[in-house]
Amino acid sequence: MALRTMKFGGTSVADAEKIRNVARRIASAREAGDDVVAVVSARGKTTDELVSMANEISDRPDPREMDMLLSTGERISCALMAMALQDLGHAATSFTGSQAGIVTDTSHTTAKIVEIRADRLREALSGGSIVLVAGFQGVSTDRNVTTLGRGGSDLSAVALAAALDADVCEIYTDVTGVFTADPRVEPGARKLPKLSHEEMLEMAASGSRVLALRSVEYARNHGVNLHVRSSFRDEEGTWITEETPDMEKAIVSAVAHRSDEAKITVSGVRDRPGVAATIMTALADANLNVDTIIQNVSAEGVTDLSLTVPLDELRKALDAIEGLGDELPHRGISADDQIGKVTLVGAGMKSNPGIAAKMFRTLAARGINIQMIDTSTIRITVVIDRREIEPAVRALHDAFDLSSEAARRAGV
Repeated sequence: MALRTMKFGGTSVADAEKIRNVARRIASAREAGDDVVAVVSARGKTTDELVSMANEISDRPDPREMDMLLSTGERISCALMAMALQDLGHAATSFTGSQAGIVTDTSHTTAKIVEIRADRLREALSGGSIVLVAGFQGVSTDRNVTTLGRGGSDLSAVALAAALDADVCEIYTDVTGVFTADPRVEPGARKLPKLSHEEMLEMAASGSRVLALRSVEYARNHGVNLHVRSSFRDEEGTWITEETPDMEKAIVSAVAHRSDEAKITVSGVRDRPGVAATIMTALADANLNVDTIIQNVSAEGVTDLSLTVPLDELRKALDAIEGLGDELPHRGISADDQIGKVTLVGAGMKSNPGIAAKMFRTLAARGINIQMIDTSTIRITVVIDRREIEPAVRALHDAFDLSSEAARRAGV
C-alpha cells in the first residue's frame, strides 16, 4: 500500500462533470489499495471572480479580508469533491488548510509555510477515509486565515506529501507533462519522461508554467518525488526526482522562455564599494525580486549597472531607485519593457563544455542580438528583444536536437 498525494488544478474541477471525473480517478487509486490525500484548487475562474468582487467594493482591499475571501474558492471545490466520492461509495472527509494543520507566517496573500501539523489527516487516513484538502491556504501563527500566493495549491500538495512521507506527489494539470519547450511555440516539443529537481527549478524560474517555483523548491528541499500528469488522459507524465547519473547523459533537457520581463539601466554611477548594495537594498525594501544583474567595466571612475525585474513591477522598481535621490549619484536611469529571456537547461551542462558557444552561434546565425547573459551550473539565460523570443526558442530547440533527445530519454 502506498500513500499518494494528488493535486488537481482549477481546470480539472471547473464544472460538475469534471469534478465527477476527478472523483473517479481518486476512487480508482483508493480501490487499488493506496491511501490518498487529494488537494484541490478553486473551480475554473472562481478566484478571478472573487478578486473582481473585492475590487467592486474597495480600491484597496485589506489583505486579511482578501485571504478570508479568496480561501472560500478552494473550500467549495473540496466539499464538492468529498460529496462526489461519497456518491461513489467511498468514505471521504474534507479539510480546510487550517484543519489540515498547514501553519504559516503572518504575511497575508503571500504566506510562507512554517509547519505542518498533520495529526487530523493521519487519523482520517487510518480510519479508511480519503482525505480532501483545500489548497492555497493555511492558518497563521496568530490564528488568522492566510493564502499562499501564486501556485499555492501546488505548494500545499508538496508540503503535505513531505509531512506525511508520501511515496509520490502527483500534480494533475491540463497538459500531459513537462515538455522540451512550450508546444505552442515549438510544435516539435516532446514530453520529458524525467527531470531532476534542479532542472525543474531552473525551468520554473525561467518561464515554464507547469509547476510553481516555490513548490519545486519545497520538493527539492524535502526530497519529494513529483509526477506531473494530465487530468484528462491516463498516461505517464514527467517524473521529477533527485538527480541520478543517467540524467547527465542529456546535456540539454529543455529550452524555456519568458516575455514578462523588463530591464533597468542605471548609468554613470560611481565605481566604488556599496553602490550596488544601495540599489539592491532599495529594491529589497520595496519587496522586489531582481533576476539578472550586470555591471559594466569602469571607465574614468564611473560605470553602468543593468538589472531585470518582472514587467508588472517595473514602475515600482523605478520608483524605488529614483527614490534614492542624492544617495545614488548617477547620469540617468532608463527602462526597456520590450525584452524577454530564453534559457537552456540541462544537468549535463556541468560536465560538457561548449554549450554556451553553440547557443550563441545559433542565435548569431539568425541575427538575434544578446543584450545580457546569466548562467548557473545547469542553465544559460540570455536577454533578447521580445520579438525574437519565439524564433530563438525554435532555433535552439532544433540546434540541440531536443525532439530526438526527449525520445531517447523515453526509450523510443
